[in-house]
Amino acid sequence: MTPLGVLLSGRGTNFLALAEAIERGEVPGRIVLVASDRADAPGLERARERGLATAVLPYDEGRDRGEAALEALLSQHGIRHLVLAGFMRVLSPSFVRRHEGEILNLHPALLPSFPGAHGIRDAWEGGVTVTGVTVHLVDEKVDHGPILAQEAVPVLPGDTLESLEDRIHETEHRIYPRTIARWLLEGDFSRKGRDSR
Repeated sequence: MTPLGVLLSGRGTNFLALAEAIERGEVPGRIVLVASDRADAPGLERARERGLATAVLPYDEGRDRGEAALEALLSQHGIRHLVLAGFMRVLSPSFVRRHEGEILNLHPALLPSFPGAHGIRDAWEGGVTVTGVTVHLVDEKVDHGPILAQEAVPVLPGDTLESLEDRIHETEHRIYPRTIARWLLEGDFSRKGRDSR
């Protein structure tokens, strides 16, 4: 089973969806570390409740210190596959180059539309009739890189921002573990065509 590291900054719902998919045998990996830039991230406590190793990255001392600590943890735990699950820091170009093809991110919009920290709200305020979820390999640009999977989420009549957020999160919890499983089994399959099912 491939060792996985998970980075998060908040509640950790996508981390939990991944952990549960692993328990069901749907993802050929095991989470060996959950790390966050925030000591108060609820996702860290959820990881501890599952008996997983956790760490707080010292991003309050600067990105260089945060990434140096992350590099040490990846080496210590034998991690080559890093899953971003609501991690609200931008990884440096040098870090990304060292780990090319080994970092996966989930974004709550249909990239390249609505990149950035507020993809759901920006799509809502933009008045689109369809938004969605994107899984992509991380490159040196923000919310960029080879797209491995996308799934559309329609904006329904009568939707509120909250109801749209709920449906996007449900889609995330379904598409991310499935794509992680393919990534682990097939490697960089971005040239084989995106999964839009």
